Amino acid sequence: MGAPVDYYLSVASPWTLLGSARFIAIVRRTGAAVTVRPMDFSRVLAATGGLPYQRRAPQRASYRQEDLARWSRRLGIPLNLEPRFYPVDREPASRMLVAARALGANAALDLAHAILGAIWQRQLDIADWPTLAALADGAGLDGRSLADAAHAPEAGEAWRRDTEQALRAQVFGAPTWVVDGERFWGQDRLDFLEEKLAAA
Repeated sequence: MGAPVDYYLSVASPWTLLGSARFIAIVRRTGAAVTVRPMDFSRVLAATGGLPYQRRAPQRASYRQEDLARWSRRLGIPLNLEPRFYPVDREPASRMLVAARALGANAALDLAHAILGAIWQRQLDIADWPTLAALADGAGLDGRSLADAAHAPEAGEAWRRDTEQALRAQVFGAPTWVVDGERFWGQDRLDFLEEKLAAA
């Protein structure tokens, strides 16, 4: 068993999508023990002085779009910079990830990747339960059972606990990985994360 790593993500983050496949590959190379922790990102931003994209100054918002386009080209990962269903309610997809986590890290990682691709590449509504169940089916999981589990009060409580843990860990952006108390924020920090995991 490799080093424990907490993976804090927003299910609607394009930056998380840009790092998702590379992070999964790192996990497989290093054997890291991952806990996928979806956050209530609105709460995280509010608590840490951040602003959602739609409320940023025009200069910051336009630069974000420029930089996403650059990274999309660099990594060969297509993105719709103005997806049809964005902004979106993150709670349903986050609760699905909490439910998938009970099936193991690989299930949660694969479903997270599918959800991220759904919004930024496939123009799907990740707040729609039938869509989420279909995404889970496509990831090799039982979508209907997961949706049932995600509707349980326990899934909502777990999502809130993940958010509170993110705040205690001083997480302020997505994606963030925490290993032994050390934070790695952003898909452009994956090299540093792999070095840490390989040395652990």
